[in-house]
Amino acid sequence: MPIALRIGPYRIYFYSYDCSERRHMHVDRENWSAKFWLDPDVALEENHGYSRKELRDIERILRENLEALRNEWDTFCSGNTRPV
Repeated sequence: MPIALRIGPYRIYFYSYDCSERRHMHVDRENWSAKFWLDPDVALEENHGYSRKELRDIERILRENLEALRNEWDTFCSGNTRPV
């Protein structure tokens, strides 16, 4: 499980078997988790426990680091991402 970024209480990562999906990141904190698509724009896919306010904060963090997160995905997945 490649960890792309740790910021504040958040661990931002993806699974190695996720490379067949379009680019996205999982964001965990304590027992909470969310999944965000990175393309074509940052968008929430799943939420397990976060409040709306915290989801907005996470989305802001992802947008601020979007280029680095996409690069991390592409480097790990060898640029073989494809839309599902």
